Parts: sequence; structure tokens; C-alpha cells
Amino acid sequence: MDVTLTKFNEVYLRIKCEPSVAKELSEFFTFEVPNAKFMPSVRNRLWDGKIRLFSPGTGKIYLGLLPYVRRFLAEQGHKIQYDSSLIPPQKFDKKITTKFVRSLEKGKLRARNYQIDAIHNILTNDRGLILSPTGSGKSFIIYALVRYYLKVIDDKKILIIVPTTNLVEQMYNDFADYGWFPDEHCHKLYAGSDKNTSKEVVISTWQSIYKLDKRYFNQFGAVFVDECHLAKAKSLTGIMTKLHDCQYRIGTTGTLDGSEIHQLVLEGLFAKHKEATTTAKLVKQKYLSNLNIRCMVLNHVKSNRKQRTYQEEMDYLSKSPARNNFICKLALSRDGNTLILAQYIKQLETLTLALKDHSPDRKIFFVYGATEATERDNIRGIVEEEENAIIVASYGVFSMGINIKRLHNIIFGSPYKSQVKVLQSIGRGLRLADDKTECSLFDIADDMMYNNRRNYTLKHFEERINIYSQQEFGYEILPIKLKS
Repeated sequence: MDVTLTKFNEVYLRIKCEPSVAKELSEFFTFEVPNAKFMPSVRNRLWDGKIRLFSPGTGKIYLGLLPYVRRFLAEQGHKIQYDSSLIPPQKFDKKITTKFVRSLEKGKLRARNYQIDAIHNILTNDRGLILSPTGSGKSFIIYALVRYYLKVIDDKKILIIVPTTNLVEQMYNDFADYGWFPDEHCHKLYAGSDKNTSKEVVISTWQSIYKLDKRYFNQFGAVFVDECHLAKAKSLTGIMTKLHDCQYRIGTTGTLDGSEIHQLVLEGLFAKHKEATTTAKLVKQKYLSNLNIRCMVLNHVKSNRKQRTYQEEMDYLSKSPARNNFICKLALSRDGNTLILAQYIKQLETLTLALKDHSPDRKIFFVYGATEATERDNIRGIVEEEENAIIVASYGVFSMGINIKRLHNIIFGSPYKSQVKVLQSIGRGLRLADDKTECSLFDIADDMMYNNRRNYTLKHFEERINIYSQQEFGYEILPIKLKS
């Protein structure tokens, strides 16, 4: 059967085909959401827990999924007719890319080969999804593309979306470090800021703009979404669909979460992902610090082992005096600046008070969701000048986007299995500094097996071990008897 593919707009591809083919496509592009069975809407039978990327009713599917559509139809033996708008653009000259990127180099700033390759790939395709880990220079890739697109989109503006106010400030400051003048070109948009500006570049959190009418987004000719693994959030995908006439669409992220549906949604919004480099390669090339992972498995006493639900286990661990005391002693024993990451505010407060009691002369900082962006940035600046400071912080605030080069130790004080959270957290400590070439990660795990059944957080630890192995990180496992 003949199938016609047409570019509906910059968001959607339209597929014209027989109903039987539409049914095949619908089934192929339908996915179960991981852990959907635990969601109230599924339990109450309001939703079947599946996401359908192709709509047989409208014939629409995300434009970025064109390679998958083309491959599926070809494998099914269908003849494909393409609209002229889907003809690939003429290949961009790599020499032109390289010359342009080199022209942006200032002072000690030197573009790396994989950065040039990533920029070239996007310029060739008008869109891209770049997978590049923390410390690889994603902000420079964005900066170079911003400088290029300002020359070609005429009267349109550029929108840069980041997940937090910290990252608005950091992106703005990074552009200044690269030798630009962001105060002349960039408008920072977050809570309390004016939505309108005459400046060419808007750097915004998604929370500040996702409710705006789609007419607001007509002014943008290029959009960048940093840390776009968060683009699976409904509000952020809403922004991307409102940008229906925005030709240049670029996403950058350090990691995907490992689920197929997550990857396909992101690739649909942007393009098929390209891996610029890996953490292991950056360490080997000495762009990042060496990473030493010590997995400290705490063996809890028998009297504290019993059958618990997941939440009961998490509550017990966060409040355990013996466990928190172990973390405090570990942090105080380390030389250099240390970051302790935990999940619950009560545990963070307990750790902070205990550290201050044990070492009143040491700089101890407590950072969580309610800490103002300016205060977080002040803490970051202070720690850069300190020798033995300790930051106690929540994963949500400090696992992503906080750039502290002089961070020597990281302690995982709460059990986490999310690949995104784990890798983003590790990235906090991998940046090089004049007096630092190594970072130590202490992964605190808990053995509370009961009746030969592994506890929840011990299973989470096994997930983290799998992540370390996949990323080619070396690690050692140290069993430790935890005193009651």
C-alpha cells in the first residue's frame, strides 16, 4: 500500500494511509508507561497506562520520529511517498562549522572536537538531541549555536529553556565567561520577571512560561531545552507543541532515564539522539577528574531487621541515629570540600545539626528547595574558596546544574536508583580545578535482609551498580557492620 508522509508543521508529521496501516502504526507506537500500574488513574481505571504516539484519527505523530516511521513502513513493505518539505537539507560544510566555532574561542577557551561534531550535526539537520554528560561543555554547544542562529533567523528571537532558576543564572554567566555580553543580548525570565523583552535571547525556566498563550511563542525562531530529560513533563511538552512554527529545535541532556517511551518522546520533540561523548572518555582524556567509587554496604543489626513497606524502610533509614552518625563521621573524616546528598528534609536537618555540633569551626551549609537561587549561588562561590566545607543538600536541588569545581567528595546519603539522578549527582564532583584531579564518591547502601528477602534499598543499590558498570566506572564494595 502507498503511504504519504507530509510535514504538518515543525512539531508533527502527518501520515496518510489506509485504516489497516494506521492500525499497524498505532500498535507499533503504543507503549506502557513504566510503573503505571501504581498510578491512581490506572488503579481507578481512568487510564490504561499506555502512551500512544501516533493518532489514527488525525494521522499525526511527532516529526522527530520520522526515521522510526520510515523504517517501520519499509519493513512492512509499504511504498512511501514524501512531501518535498521532508527532503533532507543540503549537507552543511564541516569546514564552515569548524571555522565559525573557532572564531568564538576567547582566551583559554578552546572548542573540543566532539563539541564541534555535535554543533555540526545540528546545523546539518536544523534540529538535534545531544546526549553529553556533565562537564562536557553542553553550555558552549548551546552558546555557539545561539551565536550562529542569531545570524540566520532575522527578526525572530531565541528561547532557551532550563529547569531551574539556578540554571538561568548559570547559563547567563557561562555566556559572559565565553566572552559575550549577555546583558546586551539576553533576558532572564523566572518568577517576577517581565515576560516581554526587546532582547534577542530569552533564558527562562519552563515553569515561567508553560501557561502562556501559544501566540507568545510565535516570536521565537529557535528553541533550546537544556536538561531536556525533564521534557517528558506534560507542561514542557506543551511548550514544545506551542512552538509549531519554530524551525530550529535543540535538546541537550546528560542522560536518558533508560525507558523506551522516555527516549521516543524526546526524540519526537527534537530528533534522534546523538551521543557526543561519555564520562569515561572525558576522564580518560583528562577533561574530568578521576572518579573513585566506594560502595559502603551497612549491615544493620538483627534487632532492626523486619518486614517493611518501601516507605517504612525509607523512613527508618532517614531517621536512623546509627546511620546518620556514620554519615557525619565519614564526612568529617574527609579532606577537601564534601557534598552530602539526601532525599528527606528531616534527614538533611538532622545531618546539618549533627555536623555543626561535632565540628563548630567548619563551614557547614544546608541547601534545599526553599533556599533562594541567589543564596545557592553565594554558597557555591564560598565553597569554591574553601578547603574543607560541607554542603548538605537535597537531590532535587544539587543533583543537577550546580557547578562547583572544587568539590572533592560526594556522599549518597539516601538510596536512589534513578539513572538520571545518579549520573547527574556524580557529575557534580567531576569538574577539574587547579588543586583537584580526583573525586571520591561514597555510595551508602543498606543490608537489612529479612528471612532471606532483600530489602528495597538493597535492590536500589544493585541498580546503581548496574549503572556504574554500564558507564565503565570502577568501584569497590566495602561491607561495614553498623553499630546500633
